[in-house]
Amino acid sequence: MDLQTTALHAGYEKDTQGTMAVPIYMSTAYEFRDVEHAANLFSLKELGNIYTRLNNPTTDVFEKRFTELEGGEAAIATSSGMSAIFFAIANAAEAGDNIVCAKQLYGGSLTQTAHTFKRFGIESRYFDVQNPSEIEALIDEKTKVIFFESLTNPSIDVADIEAITAIANKHGILTVVDNTVATPVLCRPFEHGADVTVHSASKYTTGQGLAIGGILVERKGLIEKLRANPRYAHFNEPDASYHGLVYVDVGLPPFTLRTRLSLLRDIGAVSSPFNSWLFIQGLEHLSLRMKEHSKNALALAEFLEAHPKVKKVNYPGLKSNSNYKNAQKYFQDGLCSGLLSFEVDSLESATKIVNATELYSLVVNIGDSKSIITHPASTTHQQLTPDELDACGVPAGLVRISAGLESSSDLIADIKQALEA
Repeated sequence: MDLQTTALHAGYEKDTQGTMAVPIYMSTAYEFRDVEHAANLFSLKELGNIYTRLNNPTTDVFEKRFTELEGGEAAIATSSGMSAIFFAIANAAEAGDNIVCAKQLYGGSLTQTAHTFKRFGIESRYFDVQNPSEIEALIDEKTKVIFFESLTNPSIDVADIEAITAIANKHGILTVVDNTVATPVLCRPFEHGADVTVHSASKYTTGQGLAIGGILVERKGLIEKLRANPRYAHFNEPDASYHGLVYVDVGLPPFTLRTRLSLLRDIGAVSSPFNSWLFIQGLEHLSLRMKEHSKNALALAEFLEAHPKVKKVNYPGLKSNSNYKNAQKYFQDGLCSGLLSFEVDSLESATKIVNATELYSLVVNIGDSKSIITHPASTTHQQLTPDELDACGVPAGLVRISAGLESSSDLIADIKQALEA
């Protein structure tokens, strides 16, 4: 089925009222037929609704629809993109383990991996996403995850997914790919060997900045990588917190199953039914929007590349860009999403440009229908040192733009006057 058709129909069978739109099931809990029915649900002899911290009918449609778009087997909706990343890593690693991450990550992901997970006893080691050969030297018997973004934010690099996943598979290690910026419409990491994807649904999925949420998706057949893998004994041994359940023996997708029954149950960072409903609405026209976002971003990138005050433009749709080859390989029809960045000569110049724009909104978000401009070094990556900023591709003079759905001529005119103000 074509992605656009999938986005409109997957995961929903009309209820008894025949509603065309997916209903919002705003309920914390669900009535059981009898004690036996309740016991069967809790023991997984039957599948069904128990409590909205575990599952919800509206959220279930969102999870199934997103799973189909990503080409995966199962998904877990979460309260934010950051909670999706946390669950993906915490589901694989524990105290004493380590994870290998790209240096070029969203600022929140960098601090979560470098600082928050450190407090949980999980070490993070970093490689240059443009040089996957660095990964192998960072791996040991305690490495549980290789984590990177398909299209990095805000350095706008395109990961060589096949090169990274080949190294991971050689060592039996799970790969987690943040596919937020590319979306499943433009990039499908599972087709190139990835194991798990995560998304901030707050971005392109909702498309209008309406709701915070995230989602984690498991690829088809991941059970075979987990089964009898000594790195992931907790998937192969009885879980004392759930009646001695062995996740690879249940017959359900094990990574998302354990996320739901262990992490979602105990931590509770779930998507509200209303937010899930908003994300479903966004998915219905995601493929149409991504084409327009990409078209506008390319027009802006071409203009900026020709402007004398711009030192460098980061957008993989430009033939001059070092990521162009990977973009053509991994992105649908060479479309590269709506995120771009450019560099000017100083912090002062960058802040002056951002402040001088009129059509763009100074907002720390991306993927909105309205165009957004940000100075990452003073906002999303403010917590990093100058050396750390340079390492993750965020120099002080970098300006990030999330190209919206306005007329490209208006977007260019506004950035032109800001550059020349």
